[in-house]
Amino acid sequence: MCEDVAVAALVLILTGTFALAWGPVRGYLAARVALLSLVGDGEPTRSLIESSKPVYARARVRATARRVASSVLWLTVAMYGLFLVTVGLEVIR
Repeated sequence: MCEDVAVAALVLILTGTFALAWGPVRGYLAARVALLSLVGDGEPTRSLIESSKPVYARARVRATARRVASSVLWLTVAMYGLFLVTVGLEVIR
């Protein structure tokens, strides 16, 4: 029984550490791509056509919102990884 608890704690710590390391990396990459899509001027004709649309209907704005949401979700995964590590360390005690 004690060995099963130790294995479970080890699994929690390892998966939590992986999520804690991978979440911020993916979150940073998603946020960087989101900001890069807004920084560029884009094609002049397309920018002129999109400027006549409402803000929520513009393709660049929707893509940026989707990428920012993805970034926040990856940061949530990292926070969950931190929780898993904490639980794993408490189980070992």
